[in-house]
Amino acid sequence: MTYTRNLPSGFKAELNCFGHFDVVVVGGGPAGIAAAVTAGEGGRSVLLIERLGFCGGAAVAGLSGTICGLYMTVEDPSKATPEQIIFGFAERFRDALYREGGLTEPQIYGKTWVATHDCAKYKKVATDMLRAAKVTVLYHTQMIDVIAEEEELKGMVLHTKSGFTAVYAKKVIDASGDADVVYKMGLKTTKGNNGVIQNPTMMFKVGNVDLPKYLAYWGQDTISPPKVVSMLEAQDELLRKKVWLFPTVNPGELLVNATKITGFDKRALDVTDPVDHSEAEQFSIYQAKAFFDFMKANVPGCEDSYFIDYATEVGVRQTRSIDGVARLTNDDVISKRKFSDAIARTSWPIELHYGAKPKTEWLVDDYYEVPFHTLVPKVGRNLIVAGRCLSSEHEALASCRVTAQCFEYGRAAALAADLAIKEEISFQALEGGHMAYLMQQP
Repeated sequence: MTYTRNLPSGFKAELNCFGHFDVVVVGGGPAGIAAAVTAGEGGRSVLLIERLGFCGGAAVAGLSGTICGLYMTVEDPSKATPEQIIFGFAERFRDALYREGGLTEPQIYGKTWVATHDCAKYKKVATDMLRAAKVTVLYHTQMIDVIAEEEELKGMVLHTKSGFTAVYAKKVIDASGDADVVYKMGLKTTKGNNGVIQNPTMMFKVGNVDLPKYLAYWGQDTISPPKVVSMLEAQDELLRKKVWLFPTVNPGELLVNATKITGFDKRALDVTDPVDHSEAEQFSIYQAKAFFDFMKANVPGCEDSYFIDYATEVGVRQTRSIDGVARLTNDDVISKRKFSDAIARTSWPIELHYGAKPKTEWLVDDYYEVPFHTLVPKVGRNLIVAGRCLSSEHEALASCRVTAQCFEYGRAAALAADLAIKEEISFQALEGGHMAYLMQQP
């Protein structure tokens, strides 16, 4: 089905104005939180637009539940100590969440570590930071169109519970995850590997688990042991054969990442299509229930567990990627390439979620870096992105899209917006080496 992308220009011209801001951030996930807080603390007037009633994006609404990407990958984590390799806003948020009692100690995940967070505490920490930075927040609000003159973005049309309004900005940070602003501008985007994108997932939580009994069976690695994979391979109704279970900060509670979401006809889904997105939400309920039944019947310690809740929405790993001034390639990741204009480093594996099992390619004892201009569209003034919609090849995105790095993309986008406003230049004209220098400052 074909959908109308833009509103009539006459309609947009007649809208009342909500306000003029230095920076408008679209999307309140990890990248959006970091961008809004950083810009606000830099003295800029900032508006954050979020379609839900809280911040956190896929980390909270999708219940992804872990801060991934903080630590170096090693051959055997059971014989090593976690080495943190990314700091900045990622470390600031991690520390605040930990002090709030909302984050576990590092847990083994294959050849690296993750930390599992509590979503309620995550919302609180994000709210504290945004309020302290004097960010104006509009929840339950969607960006539905852009106000632009040729290739120059001036503002956006918002839809609220009280109707339509316009907002204007010197710079816009698209932290929607789906490159929504870029798409509305009519700029080029791509999707995955010739349109093949990673499957969504439905996360859920389980309570009343006998954790000592469970851990004695499962082991310290949060990824399913071979004996569990073998059982899953014998269950045709369970589409995913390799799963991840994370003990949380709450007693007797597990966070479960064990679903592979397709259509009811087994087709791959693209959640930028509203029909596919709706079907994903429905299909996910049955997949989550089926795996919970499997847990109770087969995983020691889960016999008396109960189902707490599904995520608010399916977790989305991949949709649109921008056509950036720079592009992170698959070879950059595999070769662990370093850049003079790096804004983030990561040792997170290439983690592809389609087919029968997730495919994981580990990057052991080293890291690669992400260059600044992967956030900058080749075309279009006043617009930069932050988050998983950065310019990257398919396999590269499967590594660089995770939470710790998204925090740093948001911080980089905000620092870039501040500098571009000060110097009255475009994002495309910013010198990448200088951006790397700014990212290294406390």
